[in-house]
Amino acid sequence: MVLWPLSVLIGLATLLGVMYLHYVVDPEKNLHDFPIALVNQDLGEVTSSGDDAGQRVNFGDQIARALVQGVPSDKVDLRLLGINEAEQQMQYGQVYGAIIIPSDFSKQLTILGVGSVVPADIRQPTITVQTNPRAGPYATQIMLRVSDQATAEANKRVGEQLTEQVIAQTTQQPGGGPGPELSGAAKVVLAQPIQVIVEAYHPLPPGSGQGLTAFFYALLLLLAGVIGAMVIHTMIDAQLGFAPTEYGPWYVHYPPTPISRFKTLMIKWGVFIVAAHVMSGVFLIVAHVVDMTVEHALALFLYSALAMIAVGVTALSTLAALGTAGLLMNLVVFIVLGLPSSAGTIPIEATPKYFGVLAEFEPMHQVFLGIRSILYFDANLDAGLARGIWMSLLGLAIGLVFGVVVTHFYDRRGLVRGHRS
Repeated sequence: MVLWPLSVLIGLATLLGVMYLHYVVDPEKNLHDFPIALVNQDLGEVTSSGDDAGQRVNFGDQIARALVQGVPSDKVDLRLLGINEAEQQMQYGQVYGAIIIPSDFSKQLTILGVGSVVPADIRQPTITVQTNPRAGPYATQIMLRVSDQATAEANKRVGEQLTEQVIAQTTQQPGGGPGPELSGAAKVVLAQPIQVIVEAYHPLPPGSGQGLTAFFYALLLLLAGVIGAMVIHTMIDAQLGFAPTEYGPWYVHYPPTPISRFKTLMIKWGVFIVAAHVMSGVFLIVAHVVDMTVEHALALFLYSALAMIAVGVTALSTLAALGTAGLLMNLVVFIVLGLPSSAGTIPIEATPKYFGVLAEFEPMHQVFLGIRSILYFDANLDAGLARGIWMSLLGLAIGLVFGVVVTHFYDRRGLVRGHRS
């Protein structure tokens, strides 16, 4: 009697500990396939001095190769893209950032080399690192750390090469005389010739919780679906006489109603569908009151209702099939496994790989992608909304079929609900 609930609690505590601590304890150690765009727009430049005078050089290509070599391929998916494709993937949340080499990079680097020994107006060549804050706040931090390491190494390599070229040019003056010496300031600039500029590609508007409102809104929908199903299941069973109700010291247990399991489940489904639309409207009103930014209110209302219905219908079907054990099953499937695999706080690419497997089917990840698309990516279907919709419909279909099959099976076997002595 005591061992069974104790064993269940120990198992649940173990699962909670693994799921909620393993994914958060060291995200960068777990980093894999983290998508970053690399855009090389450099047109190159024709050299005007030295042994290779008159030849075209492209420092952008050298930087790109250095970045590819400097980034661990098992951790980062560095995608060589054109600027249009990179922007498109940023708009759809398919990459967490971009490293952009401008078209005049070689020209400015060449001018810098010449200006270190000849008085001239120069500006430091730049590389732009664009973050994608709408893809997630922690993903932005990882993006910055990866880009810092990669650009620092590339900057060092180009600096060494540029310094050698400038020194060689100063020792090859016409007539064989010694050329001007490099000043200490020039050597410092040449050693680190590239300025890295960090900017947000599409900054989040105020009222976005630094990119966390999508996660918490998705969490609201999952909790409303699971808790709502539990409340409706318990209260309707009490009204139909299948479960007792206690109000403090008072105890009520109505006589069982002669109704099939299937019809009971249909009633619960109907009540929940109505409740889901009401709760979706309530969440929108609360979002407006607390000044949360919502640009596509109708899309958010409709998708929220769909997501809650999919979760609630499936949860009610599980309760109809398993009874009290269904409470634990719903908790594990929708909450315990769902939260860490949602990608709402830490990107899937920074969690142990089995979380990626869970994210393929776990409801919360699908709901998060849909909500994130509506709130941050202009309700674009390609940014996760399409996946969120069809996965919600699939989950709803599975819940409906499962509930119908199980309750019909119980009814046909004569497994009526009632008191058994």
